[in-house]
Amino acid sequence: MASRRKARILAFQALYAWDASGTPVKDLLAFGWVDEDKRAALDEELKVFARLLIAGAVENMQAVDAAISSHLQNWSFERLKKVDLAILRIGAYSLLFQRDIPAQITIDEAIEIAKEYGSEDSYRFINGVLDGIWKASEVR
Repeated sequence: MASRRKARILAFQALYAWDASGTPVKDLLAFGWVDEDKRAALDEELKVFARLLIAGAVENMQAVDAAISSHLQNWSFERLKKVDLAILRIGAYSLLFQRDIPAQITIDEAIEIAKEYGSEDSYRFINGVLDGIWKASEVR
């Protein structure tokens, strides 16, 4: 499952690029923003899963962002750091629309990505928001 982690990292990076610079979705899905040597080394399964996450999150952005917003306590959506937001969007998309993936795996993966790419406390914040989304989606 290491390739799934790498795919999630690619998807997180793509959503960050999309949010920060407005990179077109078609360019994100082609991984044109990835160094050519690294892009050539990506296996097909990894690219397929990353594309699914990227396209799914962008296509369902309104629902994803609404879920994130509804679980922010004493924090506004606009104040979210772009790195945290990209990780949250990937995690929220998975929790809401990829029901075949166990929620705990989605949350654990987001936490690990946040520990690597986020600020010191990002992983705690992301854990709390995604846990809230998961619990709320289980009620439905």
